Amino acid sequence: QVQLVASGGGLVQPGGSLTLSCAASGGTLNDYAFGWFRQAPGKGREAVSCITNSGRSPYYLDSVKGRFTASRVNAGNTVYLQMNNLKPEDTGVYYCAARRVTGWCPSIGDYYDHWGQGTQVTVSS
Repeated sequence: QVQLVASGGGLVQPGGSLTLSCAASGGTLNDYAFGWFRQAPGKGREAVSCITNSGRSPYYLDSVKGRFTASRVNAGNTVYLQMNNLKPEDTGVYYCAARRVTGWCPSIGDYYDHWGQGTQVTVSS
């Protein structure tokens, strides 16, 4: 059973940076795609980015393009989301998710089978 543990959230001022990590265990994770999602207070979940098993990131939410970068280290079974120039509207709980699929990554949450517990990101002065 694949287990995901997200970490790295916190309180940061506007314009600051954070790096979220998603540590995965319990499977041959080289065959898995990962997604990053977030949910702001009172809003629905939205896809932020995804990354294929080979490390491509074909999807970014329009509002984070140029500021966020997803990456992965297969040997370490860890996926990262580097977030720069953070804005108050980036505030929310960030989740990582995984699906065993190669060559592409879903940008829809329902396509993922495994979810981490979420990590809070608060951007405020």
